[in-house]
Amino acid sequence: MNTEEKTAAQFVRMEKQGFIATLVLDRPERKNSLNIGMLIRIAEYLEELSATDDIRTVIIRGEGGESFSSGYTISEIPKDITDEYFEALKGKNPLDIGLSAIERYPYPVIAMIDGYALGAGCELAMTCDIRVASEGSRMGIPPSRLGVIYHPAGVQKFINIMGLANAQEALYTGRFYGMERAKEMGMVNYVVPKDELQAFTYKLAEEIAGNAPLSLKGHKEIFRRILHYQGLRQEDYPEIEKLIADALKSEDFKDGASAFFQKRRPLFKGR
Repeated sequence: MNTEEKTAAQFVRMEKQGFIATLVLDRPERKNSLNIGMLIRIAEYLEELSATDDIRTVIIRGEGGESFSSGYTISEIPKDITDEYFEALKGKNPLDIGLSAIERYPYPVIAMIDGYALGAGCELAMTCDIRVASEGSRMGIPPSRLGVIYHPAGVQKFINIMGLANAQEALYTGRFYGMERAKEMGMVNYVVPKDELQAFTYKLAEEIAGNAPLSLKGHKEIFRRILHYQGLRQEDYPEIEKLIADALKSEDFKDGASAFFQKRRPLFKGR
């Protein structure tokens, strides 16, 4: 079955081994770029796993060995979204459905990064509790190179993980970081040779899954609640949403998006 014949749900598959489940982003022809259906499928799998304590650690990885996820494909709206999730999407950033499911999942989630993790793919990895990457991988948050303003929840997440100074550098420059620098900035916990990535990640998952379930769940809930209280005031959102909308309507965004795919420098004019 080729990529075009798959439904959105089939771009993510689940594998289980003992107390460990793996969610595989299975869209290598598109560098495992995310769409709404894939984010919903991630949420559905995690909701299913949450019903029991059979799985105590989840690993998320990309298929193909070239990309964890290259970002979010905003133009794709799948036809197989359930009514429940369609309602949940109204007035909400589609990323929230998949990413908040990772945050709410009661057990630790590990990102196994092999290749590119860019934009929304980078945020997906950084939403996980622990990140392990192969030496040749690259991570980055490129909205400033595209003329886009990143959503506030994502910015807060980057600050929480990387610290203010590193988050500012990453968002202002839009750089794609090699793993040595990414580890210095706190974007990943471990960097290992490519041929050791799978064994290292699963050994780590087994170590975590072998610990006391109530302790794992309790610590994850404490982390979630502490982080929940950090963020903007409600009255800040209308002005920020206008800034985001204005950027998306700008000439700079049109040229930035074209330049990104054409691999040239954009000609930003500030309008």
